[in-house]
Amino acid sequence: MRIQQQALPAMTSGTGRELHSFHFGACRSGKKVYIQSSLHADEIPGMLVAHYLRQKLTALESNIAGEIILVPVANPIGLAQDVQGTAFGRFDLSTGVNFNRGYRYLTPELIPAVADKLGSDPSANTEIIRQAARDALQQWQPQAEVEFQKKYLQSMAIDADIVLDLHCDNQAVMHLYAGTPLADATMPLAAQLGAHALLVTTLSGGDPMDENCSRHWWELAAHFGAAKPIPMACLSITVELRGETEVSHDLAQADANGIIAFLQQAGHITGEARPQPKALCEPTPLEGVDPITAPHAGVLVFTKALGQMVEAGESIGDVIDVINGVSTPLRATVSGVLFARVARRYAQNGMRVAKIAGKVAFRSSQLLSM
Repeated sequence: MRIQQQALPAMTSGTGRELHSFHFGACRSGKKVYIQSSLHADEIPGMLVAHYLRQKLTALESNIAGEIILVPVANPIGLAQDVQGTAFGRFDLSTGVNFNRGYRYLTPELIPAVADKLGSDPSANTEIIRQAARDALQQWQPQAEVEFQKKYLQSMAIDADIVLDLHCDNQAVMHLYAGTPLADATMPLAAQLGAHALLVTTLSGGDPMDENCSRHWWELAAHFGAAKPIPMACLSITVELRGETEVSHDLAQADANGIIAFLQQAGHITGEARPQPKALCEPTPLEGVDPITAPHAGVLVFTKALGQMVEAGESIGDVIDVINGVSTPLRATVSGVLFARVARRYAQNGMRVAKIAGKVAFRSSQLLSM
């Protein structure tokens, strides 16, 4: 294992932060995996999973076919944002921007950079595009500390075959996000982790990390067509490791084992993988997620359990206004699995309180919460 430190520029006198990355393998085969955790720095389960992944990858290093990069703390800026005893790791306090938004969208830069270089060989085209992507990120000239952090993270991941971004929700069952063209390739990981939902789209909005590592592959393939074949060369997946408080040795070890088995199946670690479990879900469109909102303010009481299937029109809970005595049911507008909900138990009027994975797309534009 090699440890690398990348210093972030000090934005004030006497301060400084570093990104630490752990590099496993001999880097000889050209295969590459990138795994990061807690980009939203108050989402801690991924850090513990990364702790166990480090142990397992160290023990398996001689079996690693290429290189595996592990970044257990992907957001040292957000990790330091403690506001009067409350962790504030989702948004950069200096800019108000979500730490998982605003990554470099590369397609417009890559089209002219590779147009005259691509040919009929998909493997050669892959290397041409990866080099052009590396070059584009190298030319990125950020100004703020958080932008430098985004550049360094995306640069480490941009030429990887597999990118895993470990997150969690407020309260949730295991679920995954991926690009629609990557749905079939993502299903083995969904099965290994016991995911209850796999949410797919070609454009979620906001330029999150995972999408801007893979989106240009399907966009370039569509632009250049069959004469210049371009494979889906980056399987980029956001892994939502249940809820914020589900930090336990048993869960983290099980999740690390699932990721290792997936990497063995994908040929990045030699050795026989454990049997593939039966998948608990099938891909559904991110555009089909029902974001249930509170119709008025009040005490929030859930009556359906996470992971439970609900039917359209069925209530998943109630909002109770204790001033006027009004109790209003929260009704699903789609049929699907209740995969996430807020941890708070008092809802403001219009607050998004739960998410149900429906099978039919009906939304567009900004599909992710801010």
